[in-house]
Amino acid sequence: MSPRVHFTASQADHAQQALSVMVKRYGHVPLAEAGIVVALGGDGFMLQTLHAMQGQGHDLPVYGMNRGTVGFLMNAYSEDNLPDRLAIAEETVINPLQMRATRADGTVQGALAINEVSLLREGPQAAKLRVHVDGKMRMEELVCDGVLVSTPAGSTAYNYSAHGPILPIRSEVLALTAIAPFRPRRWRGALLPKAANVVIEVLNPERRPVMADADSRSVRHVTRVEISSAQDVRHRLLFDSGHGLEERLLREQFV
Repeated sequence: MSPRVHFTASQADHAQQALSVMVKRYGHVPLAEAGIVVALGGDGFMLQTLHAMQGQGHDLPVYGMNRGTVGFLMNAYSEDNLPDRLAIAEETVINPLQMRATRADGTVQGALAINEVSLLREGPQAAKLRVHVDGKMRMEELVCDGVLVSTPAGSTAYNYSAHGPILPIRSEVLALTAIAPFRPRRWRGALLPKAANVVIEVLNPERRPVMADADSRSVRHVTRVEISSAQDVRHRLLFDSGHGLEERLLREQFV
């Protein structure tokens, strides 16, 4: 029996064309009646889909098919054999990060991030940040363009381009990575326990404004950002057999 599939697609022309083909071939059910969601697009659209699912209270596995550029979180696109691929797909469960960002006016804004939470300078001057881990100050002053905390699932994205480590998907750690650090000049970041609570203070925010970003959802003019793993929230991703996220993260280290 074919699974009850709900298809969703990005607004890109080739994703919309694929949506039309797949719905015509395999049928389509409303989200409330689905057993699996098939997302057609790129990695950005996959993140949007996962966030939307969580926001609506759905705990359905999501199988991505790449109609974007990189497609690290996606499977190869094919119009053939979808029920067979879904039947033997490998499931990976990931927990996002919880961000609580305090703005200069005292308001607090929260967001979840599947890949990373980043702090980035808003102006021409480098940011000055103070880093606390589990209530203990670990770095009195970090001068940089920014800093990020990454999950294993997001470790090959912005984290990797900032020279952070690739983390095995089953590792119980987070990566704390500086973006273009100026002082300490040789600091290359840290590996933290998954349960760690990270607080980053912005020093001199009037002259050196900083924004916080959780998977492209931004909060400007922050003075303090708290980051921790949201252990009570889970996202279910499906991958073709033999091409799961664990294998992809391992393979990425040898290219």
